[in-house]
Amino acid sequence: MSFKHFNSPFSIFNPSHYSLPINPKRLSFILGPLLFGAALLFMPAIFSFKAKAALGLLLWMCCWWVFIPLPVSCTAFLPIIVNAFFDLVPMDSITSKFFSEITILLFGADLLSLSWEKCGLDKRLAMRALCIIGPKIHQQIIVWFLLATLLSAVLPNAVVCAIMLPIAISMLKFVGEKDIQRSRIAAIIMVAITWGSGIGGLGTPLGGAMNLLAVDQFEQLSGREYAYASWTAHLLPFLIMLALANLLLLFTIKPSKKVLPGSRYFFEQQYAKLPPISRDEKISLVLFIVATVMAFARPLYSQLLPGLKPAYVFLLAGLLLTLIPSCKEDRATLLSWAEAERGVIWGLLFIFAGGAALGSIITDTGAAAAIAQMVANLNLHGGILTILVFTVFTVSLAETASNTAAAAIALPIVISVTQAAGLDPIPYVYITAAAFNTSYMLPTSIRAIPIGHGLSPTFLFQHGLKQTLSGIILITLLGWMFINFWPYFSSI
Repeated sequence: MSFKHFNSPFSIFNPSHYSLPINPKRLSFILGPLLFGAALLFMPAIFSFKAKAALGLLLWMCCWWVFIPLPVSCTAFLPIIVNAFFDLVPMDSITSKFFSEITILLFGADLLSLSWEKCGLDKRLAMRALCIIGPKIHQQIIVWFLLATLLSAVLPNAVVCAIMLPIAISMLKFVGEKDIQRSRIAAIIMVAITWGSGIGGLGTPLGGAMNLLAVDQFEQLSGREYAYASWTAHLLPFLIMLALANLLLLFTIKPSKKVLPGSRYFFEQQYAKLPPISRDEKISLVLFIVATVMAFARPLYSQLLPGLKPAYVFLLAGLLLTLIPSCKEDRATLLSWAEAERGVIWGLLFIFAGGAALGSIITDTGAAAAIAQMVANLNLHGGILTILVFTVFTVSLAETASNTAAAAIALPIVISVTQAAGLDPIPYVYITAAAFNTSYMLPTSIRAIPIGHGLSPTFLFQHGLKQTLSGIILITLLGWMFINFWPYFSSI
């Protein structure tokens, strides 16, 4: 008797004999609105109906962003749809995010990078980057991450991320990584740039508006002007340790190959064979450099031209491309408007705006304030548990809303709780500043930029979760050590 086709009664317990009646994407499609409904029904009474809806929307968008049952940019419009049904906040406060200053900046930067592709500057920049960095993946990760970290210490994080990603993507396409959405190497380099752009703002008060909110609190606590050098002296150890932890975790992500095709010598040879830089390339490069320098030098002309913010400088530079004549016979201008309409990564703008709209709903409905009240009611009295609670609270706000919103909400809570407990609030404000500069997981804030360029939100969440957890642990331990063993840390 042959047992080849014998059906054992125990075979019913073999999972391979069954297939799910619904695939994971369809399941997550249903799960999103179910999470929203569960938040409305089961959130504690401390949350108002609107606050429950805001947190339910957060769960819904996170579910769809991670499991991607439909295009990521479509999920970005959920704040508008949900608000239309539930009237959580004035609709203008949501729709305005879809053409905010940062959205305009990203649009202008996208136009500039499009012109590189049309005139060949992208290839020149890509080859030059390969000549300088070399083809080894670990070298690529280190250089892109550290460069983004250093630049974002003195430039807005979104500017750094927006100008560096197109250069890196051009380099990757040149060496054969054509499908950026499926390239694991591209994913690693994109998150290296994005995470570096995020934590680099911790280096100086110029790193972003969130830092200036902390500076304002320091001045109110001390009653005197705050020295920017003091910020770096206190927070540089956090930045160094976080950067090292980020790099170590980036190195744990296994790339599909350890070395990009070609050697440094090969790239130098190829670069030497390029024709002299053309007039079109020069103009595209000059416009990009001028926009970047003006963003960096904003304090020098802010009083003379208060309305000319970096976003509008990048927009002006991008629009000039459609007016300046090209030296090529087959082209009228450096960039035609038809090319702009086809080439702009519209999904990038929508994803960024959707994340900003979500953050606005969370803060404006009082959901963030209700969570802050829960933190204030914990009866904290200092020590490592207090630091951990402050850090988790602030990092969660930075992930779901924005760094600036996290600072605006967390700082007053931290100061009031520490003062009520008879503690010196100054060291806790520094620790909170480290926390609201640390966010990695969700496609909100600047993390929407690589998603728009093709990075998988699932990849970002999977590896960003590790970075977030390690950042919370590191900030908590360093903060506790500095409070107890570094007397200078409690001074301004």
